[in-house]
Order: sequence, then structure tokens, then C-alpha cells
Amino acid sequence: MAPDAVLLDMDGTLVDTEGLWWQAAAAVAESLGRALGPADVPHVRGRTIEDVAAYLVGDAPVAERAGRPRSRASAVAGRLTDAFAGRVGHEVTVMPGAPELLAGLAATAIPTALVSASPRSIVELVLPRLGHPFDLVIANEDTARGKPYPDPYLEAARRLGAAPARCVAIEDSPAGIAAATAAGCRVLVVAAGSGLPSLDRVRAVLPPHGA
Repeated sequence: MAPDAVLLDMDGTLVDTEGLWWQAAAAVAESLGRALGPADVPHVRGRTIEDVAAYLVGDAPVAERAGRPRSRASAVAGRLTDAFAGRVGHEVTVMPGAPELLAGLAATAIPTALVSASPRSIVELVLPRLGHPFDLVIANEDTARGKPYPDPYLEAARRLGAAPARCVAIEDSPAGIAAATAAGCRVLVVAAGSGLPSLDRVRAVLPPHGA
């Protein structure tokens, strides 16, 4: 049975931009007088730009600030966005298997949504490289809380009129996997270097209706 919708992460899943994001974050962190290392990975990879900015300046995550001033974090978020956009604008590699999976989804008319922790300005730089008519794009600005909270995936399912439990989410980062799992989606994890799953693999994730 086909899923009601397939919800795809972007960075590190459809396109190989995680390294570019780390470079951008490391450059901004260095300008703030700190060096990023392995212990920082969970706070940087798969997170929204706002939450990474807050982490770099020692602020609370966006969802926990309760209206407190965040001018310094906002300025750092702008610098992170610019640094990431500059790298993405020059170099985006589509992940192995992504063109085939997207073509298969389009041919079978399974609804698709791009669900990204990146801001829309970054997403729009990447979309032309994918060449796929997504039914919906959820970017960082579209929900009050980003990954690892379930909000982006719940919002995608809501807008598509699909039950989260009948959606397959394809993710690579711990934050994204946590978000999709908390939303109640079936999750396929893209391991580093493994490429995207086949359409048959995606269709096999869900049991038949009523099962």
C-alpha cells in the first residue's frame, strides 16, 4: 500500500549540505571566539538556524525563551544564514538515489512535502537542483518550533490532509528523526553514504489499511 504522503528532509537527506552547514556554523563560532568540536554536533546538526545561534551565544532554545530578548542571537542567526547561503549557492550535491526516488513519487502521484529546518531562503536555493514538484514545502518559518519538535511534520501532514501515521518521513539527523517519530510518522533513516531508499522500500514501510 502506498503511503498517504512522503515527507522528506532536505539537508543531508536529499542534498549533501550538512558539511556546508557545519562549515558555516564553525566559521561563525570562530568569529565568536569558540571552536566547534564533536560535542557540539547534536546542537548544530539538523537544528534550526535560530537554535544554533542561541546555542552559540549561550541563550536558551527558541521554544524555551518565553519572549525574552534575543537580539544577539538574532544577529548571529543572520550571519549563519548568510554564511550557509554563500556555500549552498556555490555547491550543492544531490544525494545518490534522490532523483530516482523523486521521479518515482511523481510518477505514482504520491503527495510529497519537503520538511526542512532551514529557512525558506536556503530552501529556495536548493529546490531548482531537485527538479521535483513538491506539493508542499515546510521551512523553518512555518512553525513556531522546529526539529526536534514534531511541529514541522505535524504541520506538513495537516496541510496535506494526511494522517501522520500514514505518512513516511525520510530523515538523516537525530533531531529530524526525533521530530518525525514524535509526530507519529513512519520513519526511514538515511545513513551517511547510503543514498535514498527505493520507491518500493518506501511503499513497503506501511501496513495495508486496516491491518
